[in-house]
Amino acid sequence: MNHNLVSFVPNLRVLDCTLRDGGLVNDSFFSDEFARALYEANLKSGVDYMEMGYKCSKKIFSTDRYGKWKFCDEDDLRAIVGDNKTGMKLSVMADVGRCDYEQDILPRSESVIDMIRVATYVNAIPTAIDMIQDAKKKGYETTVNIMAVSKVNGEDLKNSLELLGQSDVDVIYLVDSFGSFYPEQIQRLTDQYMEVAVRYNKKIGIHAHNNQQLAFANTIEAMNKGCGATYLDATVNGLGRGAGNCHLESLLSFLRNPKYKTIPLLRFIEQYILPLKAEGLKWGYDIPYMLTGELNAHPSFAIKFIKEGRLDYYNFFHELLDDTF
Repeated sequence: MNHNLVSFVPNLRVLDCTLRDGGLVNDSFFSDEFARALYEANLKSGVDYMEMGYKCSKKIFSTDRYGKWKFCDEDDLRAIVGDNKTGMKLSVMADVGRCDYEQDILPRSESVIDMIRVATYVNAIPTAIDMIQDAKKKGYETTVNIMAVSKVNGEDLKNSLELLGQSDVDVIYLVDSFGSFYPEQIQRLTDQYMEVAVRYNKKIGIHAHNNQQLAFANTIEAMNKGCGATYLDATVNGLGRGAGNCHLESLLSFLRNPKYKTIPLLRFIEQYILPLKAEGLKWGYDIPYMLTGELNAHPSFAIKFIKEGRLDYYNFFHELLDDTF
């Protein structure tokens, strides 16, 4: 059935990934004060899951080059959340090829983390499934994010979803990595993901990027298509790499569930997000991101364009055309 947009859906789960996705803007160098204030704001806002950051290998990523939320060591997590004796669950993301998951991810009984989120490209699905199995054996909830789906042909996506359906993963995420999808495409993809979810008793999530100012609309579309996505990703004020993400404050306001409250997020934005912008940290919709989204290109092209201080959008568009086609 289609849900009335002015009602609320009780089985939805909202996941704040500000520390993780936002960490791509500042190399995960958020202060403990920022992380703790965000944790408290999420608690007061009724957020269901808070993603604390990445679980990356220190053999691959330097601790001098990246902040603590790139690694999420247990002591650093507990310095912020204690034992997290709350109703809000915590997650970390582990990228295939960037995580020593067998060593670095502790048994659930020894960690304050509740959920491991595995990010993978379609060519690495077997390794992703191994990571999922490892996390399940250790006692965690699990999700999988298939990245760059807009670059994947239909048969490869179908086969990937089938393999993941047969795995032990709890939630399969539809990810618009390049912010290139329109709502009607999200609708069709949600149907495809849901067909697998129903057969294998999985749940579906949505993680949208805002290159074409559609992250919010696409999130709603994935949620509202019948019994669609029930795990919804967002970040405070859209904080995330490049064009950023679905705005958490907008999403909570839209959901109209009395458990969700936007006022604590507004206070957090005022006290912690606005100073980041004043310091020169940049994210959010801009013409270069619109162009990469339109042409289904990686946002790194736009990030480089903006860092170089360029404003020649016409030339940039044709450079993207040359690179994309």
